[in-house]
Order: sequence, then C-alpha cells, then structure tokens
Amino acid sequence: MFDINNILRENIKRLVPYSSARDEYQGEASIFLDANENAFGSPLDQQFNRYPDPLQYDLKKRITEIKGVPPRNIFVGNGSDEAIDILFRSFCNPGVDNVILVPPTYGMYEVSANINDIEARKVSLTEDYQLNLEGIAEAVNKNTKLIFICSPNNPTGNSINRDDIQTLLANFNGIVVVDEAYINFSRQKSFIQELTECANLVVMQTLSKAWGLAGLRVGMAFASEEIIEVMNKVKPPYNVNESSQQLALAALANVGQVNEWIKETLAQRDRLVLKLKDLEFVLDIYPSDANFILVKTTDANGIYDYLVKQGIIVRNRSKVELCEGCLRITVGTPDENTVLLDTLQNFK
Repeated sequence: MFDINNILRENIKRLVPYSSARDEYQGEASIFLDANENAFGSPLDQQFNRYPDPLQYDLKKRITEIKGVPPRNIFVGNGSDEAIDILFRSFCNPGVDNVILVPPTYGMYEVSANINDIEARKVSLTEDYQLNLEGIAEAVNKNTKLIFICSPNNPTGNSINRDDIQTLLANFNGIVVVDEAYINFSRQKSFIQELTECANLVVMQTLSKAWGLAGLRVGMAFASEEIIEVMNKVKPPYNVNESSQQLALAALANVGQVNEWIKETLAQRDRLVLKLKDLEFVLDIYPSDANFILVKTTDANGIYDYLVKQGIIVRNRSKVELCEGCLRITVGTPDENTVLLDTLQNFK
C-alpha cells in the first residue's frame, strides 16, 4: 500500500516553505506596499513590476476547465523539467536512493538524477519498445522511490502498453511518473483519469508541444493533493513568471486552433511515413503516437550531415541504445516536409 510518508525525505517533512508577500494576505487590494517592488511600474508597455501569482490560480482554473482536474491536483512549473527536479528533491535522498529509467527515453530524467546524486537504474525497453516488467521488478529495492515512464515515448514515438503501467502502479510502493508530453498526438487516452484510483501516480504534460508554447516554459504535473502540496512546498515561490502565465492563459482560449494543428500534424505524419518508405536507404519507420517519427536508415550519420549542409536539422539518435542507425524527424509544416522529402530524394 502506497504511503507518501514512507518515501518523503525527512528534511522535506520538516521543511517550512518560504512565505512570500503574496501568500500572506487574503482578499482584494489596490495599494501593495508589502513586497518591495518598484511602485512606479516597468519601462515597458505592459506592467511587470508586481510579482506573479505564486500558485498560478487563474491559469490552473483554465487548465481545470480543459482537463477536468481540480486546481488542488495541479502543479504548474517552469517547464516539465522543474517538476522532474522537484520530484527528485522531494522524495530521493542523495547518495542513498535510486530511480528506475527505461531507455531509450527522455534524457532529462538521468540528468536530473545525476544532478541530485541519485542512482539511475536502467532497465531497457524490449525490442518492440515496451516495458520489461520482470527486469523492472528485479531492479526495484527498498530505496527505489520513482519510476519514470514516457508515453508516448521519446525518442521512439510509441505509446507504452497501458496494462503494463497499471501493473507498476498496483505493485510499486513508490511513485510512478507518466510523462505525457506528446499525449495530444496519441490514440491512447491520458492517465489523468486514473488519478483518483492511484495515489502513487504523477502525470506530466506540457504546453511546449501541441500548444506551441515551448518558448514560455510552462509544464504541468497532475497528482494527488498530498503530492501536489509537497511539490508546491519545495518549489521557488514565483516559479512561473507573469508573462508566461498571461500568455499561456490567452493561448488556452484557442482550443479550436490547436485541435486543427493536431489534425494537420497527424495528416503530415502519415504523409512523411508514406513517402519515406520509398527511399532505398530507409530500413524501417517505427509506429508513432507523437509529432515525430523514428526512422531507421542505412547511414544515419551521412544523412544527418547531408541534411545539415542543406540547412535542415533533424535529430541523430544513432548512438542511443536500441536506436542504432536512427534519425528522429519532427513533423513540420506541409512546405517544410516537402523540402525535406525533395532533399532526401537527392541523397546518394
């Protein structure tokens, strides 16, 4: 049975979070003389002299309308990377605890583990890019606090078998983190709806992909109220700046536009797959539930260098475990995809 107190670091249990000026009053006010801000304004057309809402209430309220998750179950961070780092700092004791990673996967999990001096135990995916449940079970010990599952997975693009993730949630007494950065492009349903049943589940999503807000750095984590309370306790007081909050809120009013982009992205993904299959140096194209495809080739390095010289940048993943000879290609606009395909036609 999962109990957050069994995995929470002792110093975090005792931690008294920083109390910001904006945390210490309730209600409405017109004169703010509590936070040592510049009362005269900002040297900009828009005023940013006031600190932002530390808990991003308006933004969370809009996310609730879209996702159906109460604000108390939502963490908003400076990109998903902040949520990843806070999970390490909240639940993993440096030099003692470990986490499970399932490569090939998003590289920031391992980087964050190394930064926090946490052992990263790697259990490779199977040949068809699914979880090795027996291997994970063997790798878990009493000091295993987190298991990271990226689904749809980066860089492979496929969704992880839902029943396998459910098995982990039911049998692991630590936290299972399901990173759904690419869920908007997937045929699979989000694990958000499992939050009420799984106390040890954290679901991460982002506004960087389908929502087109990578430059704003706004990531989300959805979890039980007690996990979110811990994350809010550990985060910096003003972790999401005012401009990012305002612009994200404005963007979230345009659900229709984003849905149209998603449809077009999926259509272009199918087009790329169809056309790339005809190229003699393409050996395989793996099934994708994301806005990119993983393409196995006869000469990944040569193709990558050739495309760079033509001003086209893809991601060379040929040195990544189980991705030998592979290029990861993001689905572009119709015109960008046409240029890519025409350019590849001339590769010798």
